[in-house]
Amino acid sequence: MGEKKTLKKNQLNFLEVIALSIAILAPTFASSMNFGLIASSASYSVSLVFIISVIALLLVSVAFVKFGKEFVSAGSAYTYVEAGLGNKFGAISGWALLLTYAGYTSGCSSAFGYLFSDFIRQLTGINIPWVIFALLSLLLIWYITYYDIKVSTRIMLFIEIFSVLLVLGIAIVVLIRVGTTTGLSAAPFKFSNGSSLNGIGAGMVAAILSFAGFEGAASLGEESRNPKKYIPVAILSTVIFAGVIYIFVSFAEINGFGVTSAGLKAFTSSGSTIVELSNKYAGAVFTVIITFAISISAFSTALGSSTASSRALYQLAKDGKVPSLFGKVHEKHNTPYIADSVITIASVIPIIALYFGSGLQIDGFTVFYYIGTIGTLGLIVVYLLTCISSVAYFGFNKKVWTWQNIAPIVGGLLLLYVLWANVSPSALSYPFNIFPYIALAFIAIGSIYTYYYQKGSRVAADQSNITN
Repeated sequence: MGEKKTLKKNQLNFLEVIALSIAILAPTFASSMNFGLIASSASYSVSLVFIISVIALLLVSVAFVKFGKEFVSAGSAYTYVEAGLGNKFGAISGWALLLTYAGYTSGCSSAFGYLFSDFIRQLTGINIPWVIFALLSLLLIWYITYYDIKVSTRIMLFIEIFSVLLVLGIAIVVLIRVGTTTGLSAAPFKFSNGSSLNGIGAGMVAAILSFAGFEGAASLGEESRNPKKYIPVAILSTVIFAGVIYIFVSFAEINGFGVTSAGLKAFTSSGSTIVELSNKYAGAVFTVIITFAISISAFSTALGSSTASSRALYQLAKDGKVPSLFGKVHEKHNTPYIADSVITIASVIPIIALYFGSGLQIDGFTVFYYIGTIGTLGLIVVYLLTCISSVAYFGFNKKVWTWQNIAPIVGGLLLLYVLWANVSPSALSYPFNIFPYIALAFIAIGSIYTYYYQKGSRVAADQSNITN
């Protein structure tokens, strides 16, 4: 079996490029799994949290759009950070990006296992441990990503279009039913009783988790047909597309559960808000269908995250920050197959550790939230560094000062507040209060490894030159 040095260029069209961003973001899955998490911190003000988050991420996305017009790379934000802030910060962002995407691969596979196990139970009455489906999904993801990037992007696009239409259908039914009976409440758009500034900030982590991956299309820079055009448009379009869906669906969900203390309690404790609303407003048959659709959306997220993480590892190897072994490309399939395999193995470890370490009591949703939160903290670091790098590269290096340089500053400040709201000692209870330290440790250890690896490579190169 031979290997190629680079990924195949000019093979993906615009729809295949934007499919990766939408798949990692997965509006259907996020609408079902994340909104209750936001409400647990921000009370009824879920739609307000999304409005603020959309504004913040649109400001952040300006940096990605500008860099996307300048650089073609599989490294996504890692390449952008290195362009403006240099090698050391590039390494930090690279490891943070790996933490995020590999974490999402693992966490979303767990969520798939949880949801698909419930789907099987609804159909047959048989309870199968969620971990079995989670591990099988990772095996299938490995095969798809190993085989062909075009196949995986098309699968992701089809899954998300199908599932988003189902979720929008449920939201419309809920709004009609509630609107014609008790009446609709505007509480989701207001600063509700029970919410606070810290609560809004904490809720934004789950909201950003819902948007996480909007920049994923950038990791296909080497493989898309017109990357300097397709990548920026895909990134911006994904944020707007998801933002509109989240604001609309969250408004429907809050009203569907009811703007009461009992409704809020049910909303925040729900394992899948869309499934419960479907069962309440659309009946058992549609509930089975929507459960299947959400589980497949979770699979799509894991598939997209695995694709992006393998490209990030590939680019790190290509740039000499990790061993070149991880940068090998399959001669026939044009995929970074070594990186794909490493990401798959890495994704299995936390699932096995949490499942067996908890005495088999932990469910797939909890595993998803634990790992997803850690990954999102890493992603906030990446977004912050990208904003700073944009100002450094375009403002100080190129001496171009426009509103496009100001936007990332404002977006970065909003993200900085979100990060502070989630690392301050009083912000979260155990185990969430230790997650920032886990994320920091992973990024620090990876960055230190890269520092000494590059140092050793330079010494070896100097010795080789002396010998020659």
